[in-house]
Amino acid sequence: MKKLLSVIAISVAFVATAPAQSLLGGLLGGSNQSSDSTLSTLGNILTGLAGAVYSAPISLNGTYTYNGVACSASSSEGNVLTNLAGTAVTAGMESKADEYLAKVGIKPGCMTFTFNSEDNSFVLNCGPLSLPGTYKVGEGEKTVTLTFGKTMKFLCMTGTLESSLTGAKMLFTADKLLDFMKKISSKLGENSSQLKSITSLAEGYDQFRIGFKLVK
Repeated sequence: MKKLLSVIAISVAFVATAPAQSLLGGLLGGSNQSSDSTLSTLGNILTGLAGAVYSAPISLNGTYTYNGVACSASSSEGNVLTNLAGTAVTAGMESKADEYLAKVGIKPGCMTFTFNSEDNSFVLNCGPLSLPGTYKVGEGEKTVTLTFGKTMKFLCMTGTLESSLTGAKMLFTADKLLDFMKKISSKLGENSSQLKSITSLAEGYDQFRIGFKLVK
């Protein structure tokens, strides 16, 4: 908690100064970004930092609503400044990925996952689609494997699982997530060509994972 409060205090001090806005603007892709946009992105960064501090194993059960793309990227450099810049870049990745997915009909609120911990079944509802499957949580409740049924050609995807301030995050390798999104967009009658653009987000990073922000 002390670490989180220290990060928030430092970030608020940054926002209070024009040079800091310029710094954040540079990190986020340009100096012409508006104050509202800068503060909004800073809010996303702080939410991500808070999620990292509060992250804990989670047992999936109940209904979760898709609330946008979650990304995780890391580089070989590990100092504090690099980590802060990496968080800003990750927020930018998520925003860009949200744009790409919106073009194929995948938007916040469009999907729900309902998990039943009694029999480890789940149902994904997306528009007119209702896709059942089974799930398995492992490794100290920090990983999750989703196995879909025949409708999704028995697609199986294993990713990391973590709690957040509002629910949970599930992150997968980019190829698995893209395969899933292509199948969903195809069944919704959408053109999935835009999804190829997401792969460009991983350039320059040692590890890149992408998935769902889920609000319970």
